[in-house]
Amino acid sequence: MNTDSIRKLLEKVSTGSTGVEEALDALKRLPYEDLGFAKIDTHRDLRTGFPEVVFCEGKTLEQIAGVVGSLPEDGFMMGTRADRDVYDAVKAVRSDAVYHEAARIVLVGKREGRRSEKAILVLSAGTSDQPVAEEAAVTAEAMGNAVERLYDVGVAGLHRLLAHGEKLSEANVLVVVAGMEGALASIVGGLVDRPVIAVPTSVGYGASFHGLSALLTMLNSCAPGVAVVNIDNGFGAGYIAGVINRTCEAR
Repeated sequence: MNTDSIRKLLEKVSTGSTGVEEALDALKRLPYEDLGFAKIDTHRDLRTGFPEVVFCEGKTLEQIAGVVGSLPEDGFMMGTRADRDVYDAVKAVRSDAVYHEAARIVLVGKREGRRSEKAILVLSAGTSDQPVAEEAAVTAEAMGNAVERLYDVGVAGLHRLLAHGEKLSEANVLVVVAGMEGALASIVGGLVDRPVIAVPTSVGYGASFHGLSALLTMLNSCAPGVAVVNIDNGFGAGYIAGVINRTCEAR
């Protein structure tokens, strides 16, 4: 339940089209809804501006379908780390489910509200980093942000990045996704005066230690303005980029 849905509910009560008891019943589910195997935080949209997101890995298809089934008919849900089986299970409950396969994200319903005019730019160092980059991009888009993508512009061919100087300077927030040694975030941070959110990926050979090498490079960046999220955490990067963008829009 979000601000818009509560406003509509109160308007219905004020006009008499919804009874007080019916409204109370709806508000009883506001803090959370206990499904037994999960407690759905229905209050999160009001507190943070975005509903609870379902991390699908480790959950059974029945549990995920149960969460989706608890939504109101026009309710919105985002599920991350979702495979095709998860999508099929969600689609069986909600026909409006959409699967972003590259990002491994399932979206159910649509969110209302004003779209941001300021752009978030998501960059990937290599093609192998794109699944994590897409997770960030789709997350930011689901939050109502304008998102642009700039992929395969890693440091092994730096001219590919420098050819897009105007796009870099126009972005309001930049998300930089890189594996291997993870140097791209530092380079981008040295070129722009906007927040850079660095995402290390687990892409790389043995000594990359499944992303640890890229993580340490990004944490030790000498470029100011670079913040770092966890390895392969495209969702976290897209989310914080969306929060930054929304905050800038509000001022």
